[in-house]
Amino acid sequence: MNKYDLPMRNGVGIIVLNKDNQVFVGKRKDNPGDKWQMPQGGVNEGEDYITAMKRELSEETSISSIKILKELEKIYQYELPENLIGIIWRGKYRGQKQKWFIARFVGKESEINLNTKHAEFIDWKWIEPKLLPEVIVNFKKDLYLNLLKEINLVIG
Repeated sequence: MNKYDLPMRNGVGIIVLNKDNQVFVGKRKDNPGDKWQMPQGGVNEGEDYITAMKRELSEETSISSIKILKELEKIYQYELPENLIGIIWRGKYRGQKQKWFIARFVGKESEINLNTKHAEFIDWKWIEPKLLPEVIVNFKKDLYLNLLKEINLVIG
C-alpha cells in the first residue's frame, strides 16, 4: 500500500503561553527521549475546532483556564515518517492536518495535572518559544518553525 492512499487525520493543536510568554510543552510517554511537544489531538465527529482544542487540552494537561488569543487561519499539516505509518493511529492515517490556536494560561500552575484518563505526557515544562524547533521530533520540525512565526506575531 502506498502511504498516499491513506487520508490525513483532522486535528487541533494549542500553543499555551504563560504570563512570561513561555510555551507549555510535554514529554510524550510513547517517546520518552528528550523530545517535547505542544498539546494536540484529533477532532471527533461533529465537534468544532474550539471544542476539540479545549477537550484535548483538558484530556492531556487538565488545563481549562485559558484565554484564546488567536485562531490561526492556516491549516498546518505534517506527514508521518515511513517507519511510523501503520503504527500510529492504528494505521488509518499518513499524517495530520491541524487547526492551531494560541492561548494564554490564566490559571494557577497547580491546575496542570498530567495524570489524566487519557494521559499522553509524562512531564511538562515552560520553554522559550525560540526553542520549539529544537525540542520537537524531526518530522514535525517544519510545522514548529511555522508555528514559531505565528507565536512571534502575537507576542511581538
